[in-house]
Amino acid sequence: MAPEDATPPEPVTAPEPVAPVDGAALADRAVLADRAVLADRAEPAAAPAAVVRAEVTSLPVDPDDLARAVAGPGAGAVVTFSGVVRDHDEGRPVSALTYVAHPSAGEVLAAVAADVAASAPVAALAAVHRVGDLTIGDCALAVAVASPHRAEAFAAAAALVDEVKRRLPVWKRQVLMDGAEEWVACP
Repeated sequence: MAPEDATPPEPVTAPEPVAPVDGAALADRAVLADRAVLADRAEPAAAPAAVVRAEVTSLPVDPDDLARAVAGPGAGAVVTFSGVVRDHDEGRPVSALTYVAHPSAGEVLAAVAADVAASAPVAALAAVHRVGDLTIGDCALAVAVASPHRAEAFAAAAALVDEVKRRLPVWKRQVLMDGAEEWVACP
């Protein structure tokens, strides 16, 4: 073909501007979409997930330790969550936290983990909640879930975090920058 017969290329235009994204809303939509996928994955019924770790501790919590504990050869996805102490709450600066647990907290956490493990199509899960004095940036709650597929791992991790927040008898004392203190999630 002669050069004079060639069609000129289309001009390159700038992409349309993109609106800001609400990360929380986007994550909620993704979790809902992934949960919808669960119904389409008809794999053979498996044994309940292994709860490899469920504890309340005063020691530092490392989510990577939990990820390694749940990982296995059949896990196509390992999802972790780290609940980290932030420097503010409802617009007020926070300097530190103390978590206090009821003596039954370890048993309750084990029951929560077992309930999620029995109801989710995942291979293994783990959850650890820290108590005692924590500073900004410390991990207070870590969970890890392993599953053959990401949708199940994300859904089970979200369910595990939600159930821990709902059922675990752990209360938080916040120390604000102005020296004031308050109890949160305390009956």
